Amino acid sequence: MKIVHRYQNIFGVALIIAVVAAILVAALLRGRPSPEFVEYAAFIEAVSDARVEEVVLSDSAEISFTLVDEAGTFITNNPRRDDFKEFLLLQGVGVVERTSSGDGFFQLAFMLAAVATVVFMLHRRSGGVRAKSGFNATAVNLESSGKVYSFGDIAGNVEAKESVRDIVDYLREPDKYARYGARMPKGILLHGKPGTGKTLMARAMAGEAGVPFYAVSGSDFVQMYVGVGAARVRELFKKAREAGRGVIFIDEIDALGKKRSDGLNGNDEREQTLNALLTEMQGFADETGIIVIAATNRPDTLDDALLRPGRFDRRVEISLPDLAARKQIIALHAENKPISPLTDLEKLAVDTVFFSGAMLEGLLNDAAINAAKRGSEAIEPDDITTAYYTSLAGSEKKDRSGIREQERTITAWHESGHALAATLLTENRVTKVTIIPTTNSAGGFCVNIPPERMYWTKKELEQQIMVNLAGRCAEELHFGTEGVTTGASNDIEKATQTAMQYVAKFGMGEGIVDRMALKDDQNVNKECAALTERLYNEAKNLLKENYPKLEALALKLLEKETLDGDEVREIAG
Repeated sequence: MKIVHRYQNIFGVALIIAVVAAILVAALLRGRPSPEFVEYAAFIEAVSDARVEEVVLSDSAEISFTLVDEAGTFITNNPRRDDFKEFLLLQGVGVVERTSSGDGFFQLAFMLAAVATVVFMLHRRSGGVRAKSGFNATAVNLESSGKVYSFGDIAGNVEAKESVRDIVDYLREPDKYARYGARMPKGILLHGKPGTGKTLMARAMAGEAGVPFYAVSGSDFVQMYVGVGAARVRELFKKAREAGRGVIFIDEIDALGKKRSDGLNGNDEREQTLNALLTEMQGFADETGIIVIAATNRPDTLDDALLRPGRFDRRVEISLPDLAARKQIIALHAENKPISPLTDLEKLAVDTVFFSGAMLEGLLNDAAINAAKRGSEAIEPDDITTAYYTSLAGSEKKDRSGIREQERTITAWHESGHALAATLLTENRVTKVTIIPTTNSAGGFCVNIPPERMYWTKKELEQQIMVNLAGRCAEELHFGTEGVTTGASNDIEKATQTAMQYVAKFGMGEGIVDRMALKDDQNVNKECAALTERLYNEAKNLLKENYPKLEALALKLLEKETLDGDEVREIAG
């Protein structure tokens, strides 16, 4: 490849030199003084007077000549007579014959140079596009030259690490397993929500085993032209085989390995690329020491041929961290940060239910940025609190002069409805209620954190729907049916999604069956509408029974704008 690139560079330099030379020649030709035109009759008279020294004949429309008694070159019309040369010679005039291709040669050379330049630039441009969007063996990311990760860099996910330790051992000593007739999985599928650390797990496996790490994305193989993706798959596996042992990591494999169609509306390029991947994995010898790891957020969309034994036959879930794992992740990312002794990192771990590892890292990084902007010596609790609520709802708006008092009142009653319903109905812990608008277009928000649980009961799902609808209920109770606002649109969307899962997915409606699989849309919609209507009335009755508490919360919010969980619980009793 280096030799090819060297010749390409030489060609480029030579082309540039040719273009410059053509431009210089053209400039010199253009810079010469134009010869003076002489009428043909005057020219014949000068010939008769023996004043013409030399004539240059050509096949062009004009001929040039020089005079004996005047310097410079003159031109006149070409008579194109067959006996014109003989006539000049008989008059004692020197004759030089020259074709008109001299200037044409330079013009042709200039045109060729210009065309070659355009072709070269287009070639370079297309090559650049291929280099950016394409894939070749030299473009594979070889992580061994950068930071080497290990399982020590992964906090939490104990079960996932234990599930792949035998794979790491196999990468170190493939012959050891071959002696026992054991065959290691040729492919491992890491699946889980975004930000849970699938890529980090793959890197750590390569780092623990001390083998090269080749990282690509599934979208790198999907191209417009049929056959390109398949060729890139073969290049990738060829490079891995040359290294002897290694980890091939394909991120977002769902872009490449989605379920294939019946052939009527399929993507030929994607299917050919997928077939090439399946063939290459099937062609691995058991003792090669090469493992293919893929990652996806949507394992249910993958083609069945990818998941059968001999392909990606081991599936490892990289789940969201539990409380213990969140403590470890926070401690890991806090090691190189000046955390104030007043900061309670364990409380942060409790508050960050459903946060992924990437979200926790981003939260601590935002807290560090807040402390740096203030010029503080350490990251204080307020820095972390601000970063936490910013990640949930966006930054608080500084200029609130344009908010009318009526809108503040509506927001206060709306958020009070959420806070009171969450406190009275559920085990959720309300941590903050505010009517300060945020950059995420929220007029205010109420944060209530559910306890960690493996399952949701039917009653808990119904209570969650009621909490979502309680904001609209509070608006209706205080302002009347005609006074409700559009502020509940997101709440209604969440309540509808939960109701849809309640009825169609979890089988908690009429009939224990997966209604989504049956595509029973009309009946599902009716049942969801009836469910949300019933729960809306129940939530409204609950707030009506506790109206004094609801009013006290709203008035307190109008006074202070923000309440913490203790203040809410004190008022809610």
